[in-house]
Amino acid sequence: METSRSKSKRYENTKLALSILDFLLSFIFINALWFFRWNEDFANLSRDLTDSPYLAFLVFAGITGVLLGLLTLPVRFYSGFWLEHRYGLSNQSFPAWMWHQAKGAFVSLAISLPLALIFYFLLRQTGDWWWLWLGVVLFVFSVVLAQLAPILIFPLFYRFEPLEDENLVSRIRQLCQRVGLRVSAVFRFNLSKTTRKANAGFTGLGKTKRVILSDTLLDHFNADEIETVFAHELGHFHHRHIRKLLVMGFLFTFAGLFIARIAYSRWTAEFGYSLDQLEALPLLAVVLAVYGLVTTPVQNAISRHYERQADIFAVKLSGKANAFVSALEKLAEINLADREPHPVVEFLFYSHPSIAKRLALVRNLQHIQAGEK
Repeated sequence: METSRSKSKRYENTKLALSILDFLLSFIFINALWFFRWNEDFANLSRDLTDSPYLAFLVFAGITGVLLGLLTLPVRFYSGFWLEHRYGLSNQSFPAWMWHQAKGAFVSLAISLPLALIFYFLLRQTGDWWWLWLGVVLFVFSVVLAQLAPILIFPLFYRFEPLEDENLVSRIRQLCQRVGLRVSAVFRFNLSKTTRKANAGFTGLGKTKRVILSDTLLDHFNADEIETVFAHELGHFHHRHIRKLLVMGFLFTFAGLFIARIAYSRWTAEFGYSLDQLEALPLLAVVLAVYGLVTTPVQNAISRHYERQADIFAVKLSGKANAFVSALEKLAEINLADREPHPVVEFLFYSHPSIAKRLALVRNLQHIQAGEK
């Protein structure tokens, strides 16, 4: 009979394999556009349909985007729907899952469409400086989106209600006061409509900053465990991880766009294309995809360091190492986390330390706390 841990490992390995397959299919498709000269066919078709360069760009992006979506749809269906039901993690019917995906696609389109037009405008109007202005736009947009998402986007997918457990709200607010954090409210949201997994965190910036706790967390964890999970999130605030991640994202984005500008300018000159020529755009996508592939492990390593800091802070702030160990054990069980992934897999793909390493860290702190008592 399959053990819980072997089931978790098989689930995580399957999810990882599907994620890699999704990336490979996307990367192969982008290169195929160039190799089979589909980029020229799609570009000519786009220009035949409209005289506007911006509409032609949208048609070109739409054609390639739809084809790529169709190519990767089986993988995303298998990963997002079938696999989650196979392992008993999803609560969604197929129509509900489709509606959820449709809303996600609509929101993604509403966000990406203006950004795409701004990108193409900068490419046409600012020459070799397009990367700098685009980086500024993306940074400002990410900050604005972080502020607006809790009140405009998240409610499209889940129902948020003020947490009615006054005792728990009081404990959370007391923790916030100890670290000098002001939050507008503490909310419960119905994550159970889509999954049995549990989650908690902060959303928003400035006046829209709020605490969100999933109903799956509230229903299956006791108050001490929830307090330690939230204390972990406060660790990110205490160590200014959100700001650091914004700065890190800013630097990685600018570096990536600068590298892309150098490679893209050389390639377009070599093949006789102008920077804004539709046929050349897949070259830019290839550069950015490779850059993301190379830098993701670096960003994950930084993220794991931040998560360790937050774990340590959670134990020190709450003083409840036992409850935090119990919470991590439950999260691993509910989320089907692979407790001990292969070191290479963890290095390349994990934004959090493995559960085994997190538990070892917290238990070491647990012994220290016991010794101090």
